[in-house]
This record gives sequence, C-alpha cells and structure tokens, in this order.
Amino acid sequence: MLSAFVSAFRTPDLRKKLLFTVAIIAVYRLGATLPSPGVSYGNVQKCIEATKAGDTSGVFQLLNLFSGGALLSLSVFALGIMPYITASIILQLLTVVIPRLEQLRKEGQAGQAKITQYTRYLTLGLGILQASAFVALARSGQLFNGLCDQFPIVPDGTGLPTWITLATLVITMTAGTGVVMWLGELITDRGVGNGMSVLIFTSIAARLPGEGYTILQSKGTTKFILVLVLVLLIITAVVYIEQAQRRIPVQYAKRMIGRRMYGGTSTYIPLKVNQAGVIPIIFASSLLYLPQLVLQFFDQNNLNGWQLWLQNNLVNAASPAHIALYFLLIIFFTYFYVSITFNPTEVADNMKKYGGFVPGIRPGKPTAEYLDFILSRITLPGAMYLGLVSVLPNFFFIWLDTQQYQNFPFGGTAVLIMVGVGLETVKQIESQLMQRNYEGFLR
Repeated sequence: MLSAFVSAFRTPDLRKKLLFTVAIIAVYRLGATLPSPGVSYGNVQKCIEATKAGDTSGVFQLLNLFSGGALLSLSVFALGIMPYITASIILQLLTVVIPRLEQLRKEGQAGQAKITQYTRYLTLGLGILQASAFVALARSGQLFNGLCDQFPIVPDGTGLPTWITLATLVITMTAGTGVVMWLGELITDRGVGNGMSVLIFTSIAARLPGEGYTILQSKGTTKFILVLVLVLLIITAVVYIEQAQRRIPVQYAKRMIGRRMYGGTSTYIPLKVNQAGVIPIIFASSLLYLPQLVLQFFDQNNLNGWQLWLQNNLVNAASPAHIALYFLLIIFFTYFYVSITFNPTEVADNMKKYGGFVPGIRPGKPTAEYLDFILSRITLPGAMYLGLVSVLPNFFFIWLDTQQYQNFPFGGTAVLIMVGVGLETVKQIESQLMQRNYEGFLR
C-alpha cells in the first residue's frame, strides 16, 4: 500500500490531482475556523467550553459534527455541505413524482446538467433559511441549549443597527455555502474522488482527535483503549458489508447490425447489500429530532405530562423507546428509498431492449419479478446492518454514562460516511494506477 502511494505521487498528473485535493481541503478547513463578521469569537470559545461540561446532545451537535465544528462557532463555512446534501436528496425524491425532472434524468448528460443547476439554486435557498434559523437560535441561546446565555454570540453595541449585523451574518454564511459547493465541484472535476463526499469526510475526520482526547481525559485510559478496539471492529464490519454485493448474471444475445456482430457477451448486475447508503439514517434522524424541536418552545423547567413523556422516551437517546423507534425507522426508510431508486421493471425493459436476459429467466415481466425478489431479500440484511451501526452511538452513550458523546464521531452515520468515502476514493486512485500498470491499493 505504501509503495502504491509512492507510485501515485510519481505519476505527474495523478500527483497534481492529489495535491490539488489537499489544497482545496486546506482552504475548506480555513473557512471552517474563520469567524463570521459580527460574531464574538471569545464568547464562542466560552460557550463551547461550557457545553463540554453540560448536556450537548441534540440535532445541533450532529450538524456540528458534519460541519467539522464550524456550526457552533458560526464561522464562514458554518453550514458546511449539509444544504447541498439536503437539496440533492430533495431533487432525487422529486424526480420520482415530477415528470419534467424524470424526463431530464433520462436525457443523459444535458438533462443531468440542468438538474445540477436546480440543485445549486435550491442549495442557496436552503442556505438562506438555515443561516437565518441558526443566527436566531444563537441570539436566543438555544443553539447551546441555554448553557451560555451570559456569553452572547452576536453581541449588540457594534456601532451598526442590529438588523444590518444580522443580515451581514446571514449573507456571509449563505455565501460560504456557495463557496463550499464550488470547492466540492472543483475536487470532483480536477481532484480525486467525489468532492462533496471528500469535504464531509474531512469535516468528520477533523473532529476525531479532539473527541478522542476528551474521552481519554474524562474517562481514563482503559475506556479509551476499549473504545478504539470497538471502533476498529465496527470499521472492519462496515468495510465488509459495504463491499458485499449480489451479482445477477446477464447474457446478451448476438445481434447483426449492418455488417457487424454485436452481443454474445456475459456481464452481471451488482446489487449491493447496502443499496440505500446513509440516506435512511438521515431521514430517521430528522424525524426523531422533531420531538426535541417541539420541546424547544416550552419551558424546560416546567414540562407537563405529555412533554415529560416525549423528553424521557423520544428525546432521551438512552431510552429503549428511542433506540427501538430509531431502529425501525431506519428499516422502513431503507425499503422506501431502495424502492424509489431502483426500478426492476425499468431495468428489465432495458435488458430486453438490448437483447439481454438472466439465464433461466424469461425476459420482460418475469425478469422484473426476479429482480424485485432478489432485491427484497438482500435489502433486509442491509437494513438490519444500517440499524445496528446507527444505534451503536446510543450504547456508547449509555456505557460512557454521559450525554456529551451522543454524537461523537466513532459510530453510526459518521463511520458509514468515512468508510464509504474512503473506499470510493481508494478505488478511483486504484483505477488510475491500473491504467498506468502500477500495483494498486487493493492488491
């Protein structure tokens, strides 16, 4: 593997791509630490220190993890890549229900370019909404769960009217979202790997040293070593499942077109065990954070019966009801997302159109039913796998006996994203090395 790295850097064009990717990552991390205008950097640091000793669980901590710690600092890149990911998911879901988007998707590269443009516009719109919401939450103190009201994040007395300061802050964070989106596209076009995935990988990885050091200082060496061992086991299992696939053989009949013979080849349809990726986890997490957002509108020191029930069963990540509901929601959304992203009937029709067939299965409807049967069989273990990996942080939360680590980057969505992006990037470098007859990473 080390010799492969050496070979990669010895290849001029590949070396340029790797160095370009590293340079863009450095710019991204710089923007994630650069305070926005009007934000008191000193008070931000005091609030972060205050939350380390208090209850830091919640949706904002998870979003802060995906932004590499930039959200709670209200930095220039505070929103990170999440508005773009949200916009991409929305457009992907709308493609199923809006005929115009479905037609654009079938038009190939030109249609995909228009969908990408729509995604950019939607990203900026979501950026304005999210920036406004986070600035309002920061001024009210709810961004830090009311633990640092004595340290205002956006203090008054800057010499400008308050609305100008807030508008400048929202515009800056929205512009930061546009820059992050542009940086991701630069990595995709001129670097190595999928740019958006690389940036979110960088954000999560940037949190690892700090979170690990916090566990070491507060829980001792023994628990820290046990956490590292469990993390290695989780990563090994995730790599194994992410690489697993069911290969359905496909045979193409020979066809005479003009004076040339086509077809007569054998290939396969790779159906991954985890066909849905991390999308079901994002959907399930979003729904489970709704009760917590509802409770934000009530006095936390004077909750009534149903509010206490929500707090103890759905908001508390250590409760059996929360864990069970989270697990079931992930299974449901896995089946839902796979059903709208993989159409067995469309695949069977395309195979029939080009003279392909599954050995032993008649083309057309029988092939579609066969593909649907296989997909439903492998989706269940994939959904169970996603559910188990996602609830692991909750068990860490119970074992460490603290709420500070509910969203720490050693399990669940974070591990799935990091392993998936790592494998994808390594495969891309491997393919480029193989083109130059070098030994690759996976040998």
